[in-house]
Amino acid sequence: MNTEADTKQYKDWDSSTTEEEVDQFQLLEDKIDILIEMINTLRSEKGSLTERLEIQDEKLADLTKQIENLKSGRDRARQRIVSLLEKIEQIAT
Repeated sequence: MNTEADTKQYKDWDSSTTEEEVDQFQLLEDKIDILIEMINTLRSEKGSLTERLEIQDEKLADLTKQIENLKSGRDRARQRIVSLLEKIEQIAT
């Protein structure tokens, strides 16, 4: 229940806008503007970092494929060497 004193208090608060209250609203508005600017900056940085991460992921995939190709080539070379050594042994006997 609202008493007469409560109602009077709200009326007094609503009707009196002091310079200090205006300053408080200005400070709040300034802080909100700063937060919005920070959020926009962070979003932009996130976008840049996401793009860089995608590029690094592509490079990693390419390097992984190159390593697999090198290992495969090394294994084929090893098999050919073993085959050649076996042929050399056949000639020697």
